[in-house]
Formats: sequence, C-alpha cells, structure tokens
Amino acid sequence: MPQAILEYQDTRSFEDVDRIKRQILNLYHNCIDRYAGKYATKVNSIYEAIPAQLQLHDHKFQLADLDKNARFRNYASAFFWLRDAKMVNLAFNTTEPSIGLGLKQKDNSLKCYMNDTGLMISHAFNERGIVSEQLYQKILKDKLEINAGMLMENIVAQMLVANDCKLFFYSNSSRENKDDRMEIDFLITKSTITSRHNISPIEVKSSTGFSTVSMEKCLKKYSTHLSQAYIVHTGDVDRDGDYLYIPLYMVPCL
Repeated sequence: MPQAILEYQDTRSFEDVDRIKRQILNLYHNCIDRYAGKYATKVNSIYEAIPAQLQLHDHKFQLADLDKNARFRNYASAFFWLRDAKMVNLAFNTTEPSIGLGLKQKDNSLKCYMNDTGLMISHAFNERGIVSEQLYQKILKDKLEINAGMLMENIVAQMLVANDCKLFFYSNSSRENKDDRMEIDFLITKSTITSRHNISPIEVKSSTGFSTVSMEKCLKKYSTHLSQAYIVHTGDVDRDGDYLYIPLYMVPCL
C-alpha cells in the first residue's frame, strides 16, 4: 500500500507502518459493513479467515471451517463481492491444465489471497494490536515459525494479478492413481493462442530444500499442453532440464 510505504520512508518504523495498515484494514471492515448488504456477515467471516486458510497445506479455502454445513453456492456472492471490491484475489482450480482454463474451472474449489501481502501480515498477527518491530524483523530474517510459503504464494498471486493474469491452479487428489495426484500453484496462459504448448505451470518454493514431484508428474502427463515450467524460489536465476528457476522479484517478467 503506497501510504504504508511512504510512512516507512519517513520514519523507518515498522510499528508506525503497522498502524497505517490497521487503519486500512479497519476501513475495509467499515466498507464491508456499509456496502455488502445482506452478504456482510459472510463477507466478514471469509475475510477474517483468509490468513488461517492460507496456512493450510494446499492453501485451498475450506468452507467447512466457517460452517460445517456451508456450501459454495451460499457463499459465492460473498467471495465475488470481496474480489470485485479488490480486497482479495481469487484463484480457481481447473480440471485440466490446457487451453481455455476458464472453461474447465471448478467454482467450488478456490484459493483466496489477500490483495496486499503487507496487509495480510497485519491481518494475521492481530492478537495484541500493533505488530512489534521485533516481529517484523524476525519475519524479514526468516526467524519466525510461520508458513513462509503462505506469504510467498500471496506475493506471487498479487504480482500476477498486477500483470493482468487471471489466477488458476491445478489440484488433483486422486485416490485411484498416485501419478494423477499433484498440486500446481499457478497456471498462466501465453499471449499467443495455439492448440499446444500454451500453458506455463508455476510452483512457488519458500525453502531451499524442496521437491518438484508434482511438477514432474504434470509435465509428464500434460506435455502437449505445457510451455515453459517455472519454479519461483529464494535463489538466483537458473535452468535445470525442463525448469527455469527464477527469484521472486522476477515474477512480473512472466
């Protein structure tokens, strides 16, 4: 958020920045209460749950955590209200990583990212009000026991949306065939439309020791549909076989 960045430029204080971000979060809540109408309760419950939902292993939003009897059809308007208000970025699961991702999306299987990763940190650590300087320093130096993948994936989603990419992912939890079980964080479409080699899969890795099993399965099964595969990681640019490894800051170049 520009206002938070300006505050840091002036004060170099994360606590002062956090106060600005909490003012923005309060403004969001006020907007929900004022403008979401009959959806306000559901919109608020979704928004409050975002950090906890992104902490889950696959980052997919589990409506049952809000209400064991919840159904997507009853919450769809609340998700879309948040998206249209540009408070969140929604990613939808597609049944096949091939051309026309939107034609194969599963509306009831989605990830809900916050529109701004800095706001998400303030939103996630809200037990005692202002997030302390020490906490921010630990986050920056990777000395805090949190799911760093949650933060990196949210950043990637934010940058892809800024590049006018619609967000899709591929998740298959098949119990019949282990070769079909895979999780691909993001799928983006090349601007040139062809019947082959049109989709680039993206995996986001926050640690130095990581597995590419899902990507290997995806490339093997859907080779005719896929273009360059990207691994977003904490290291430098590198190429290894089918993979192009890029640092986080290069995502806007995709």
